[in-house]
Amino acid sequence: MNASITTWLLLVTCFVSFDVKAKQIAIVIDDIGYHQRDLEFLTLPGQLSYSILPHTPYSQAFASLASQSNKELLLHVPMQALNGKKLGPGALTLSMSKEQLQQTLGTALASLPQVKGVNNHMGSALTQHSQAMKWTMEVLKKRHLYFLDSRTTDLSQAQNAANFLGVANISRQVFLDNIITPEQLQLRFDELKQQATDHNFAIAIAHPYPETIDFLREALPQLIDQGFELVPVSQLVERKYIQLAQAEGKGVSAR
Repeated sequence: MNASITTWLLLVTCFVSFDVKAKQIAIVIDDIGYHQRDLEFLTLPGQLSYSILPHTPYSQAFASLASQSNKELLLHVPMQALNGKKLGPGALTLSMSKEQLQQTLGTALASLPQVKGVNNHMGSALTQHSQAMKWTMEVLKKRHLYFLDSRTTDLSQAQNAANFLGVANISRQVFLDNIITPEQLQLRFDELKQQATDHNFAIAIAHPYPETIDFLREALPQLIDQGFELVPVSQLVERKYIQLAQAEGKGVSAR
């Protein structure tokens, strides 16, 4: 295990305890910031995490209110996609030099100092390129932020780059609302719970759609009764590395 991650792990385990048998779920609401209605998602119960697009009309208001409610925030960094879709402000592209990419990312992070981590918005092109991902991870390492790979491509090199540079990282398992019919939302939610049952934790990404908030208002309260715990993404990042350390016989344990 990378020395930087091990040092970080030794610190967090002094303050975090885990029930290793707990079935933990993190749900990240992506694409926050363009609409006032996004604020309504803060009324959902439980420890949801929210990923905010940089330099958007409601990014600052959302971050302020979320912080007051002790909700975990990520920066949702637009990254170049294979489909050529418009990326929005603060985007990282393959045409950028190292200096341009790191300055763009640094500016976006400075605008939202509340974030604990970063995940990619789109990025099916950029995340395939190891060099661009290493430049990205250099910025996160300096700021002690984790990376959540949204996994918009199976060829993503993001986690490899993060591991190489000692940046704590994790990836999502389920997109909850790619299809926003009630039947499909329930199907993906059931898939998420099965992932958590099989692996003790799982991460889903959802979006600020009216159909999604209506579904989650009904589904989230049921999780506790069904034996699941809703937690911020950072708690699953910590859990991941504790489990890795234990598997490698490093003798690191929560206390």
